[in-house]
Amino acid sequence: MDFTDNRDAVGRYDAVKAQIKTYIENNLTAHRLRHTYSVAEEAKKLAGRYDGDAEKAELAALFHDMFRSAPVAVLNRYVKQFGLSKELMDRPNLSHGKIAAVAMEHDYHIDDMDLINAVSFHTTGRAGMSKLEKIIFLADAIEPLRQYPAAAEIRKLAYIDLDRACISSLNGTIGYLKERGEYLDPDTQNALNDLKEKLNL
Repeated sequence: MDFTDNRDAVGRYDAVKAQIKTYIENNLTAHRLRHTYSVAEEAKKLAGRYDGDAEKAELAALFHDMFRSAPVAVLNRYVKQFGLSKELMDRPNLSHGKIAAVAMEHDYHIDDMDLINAVSFHTTGRAGMSKLEKIIFLADAIEPLRQYPAAAEIRKLAYIDLDRACISSLNGTIGYLKERGEYLDPDTQNALNDLKEKLNL
């Protein structure tokens, strides 16, 4: 199912949207569900600000955390079953988006790679992110329920400069992980390097 072109896809979009809403309402914790709907609203606002597709942004947001409430053992099983990177084992913060991306294709018959990538890389970012990928990455980081030291600053920057807001968020993530000696996904560093090169920073 490709949502990139004709609006004949509206009916199909509404059907998939109803399906994923049913899934997350039955499978996410109350906290994670509130977060997901908050990300969806933020994604639509960012899409409006940057002349993006608000419907695609909302749909990607609804999918992005669909497996975030699953136990680690379940996520690990999916990582093995889908042949995903071993680096995702025992790292639910990284694996849930990759698993959701596979489910979008296999279970929901979505073949719009921009949508799939926006979900797959929403936690880490990557080099060469599309506008939609940046919107979902940031919406996840700045939705109103997020309360961390740099949230307000990144939230404000997100409506001024999409790329610089991504850089700020990526810097924060990298600093946080390095400070704690935790695993840093190479895609995160690559995303930062790519955006800094783009802006000659």
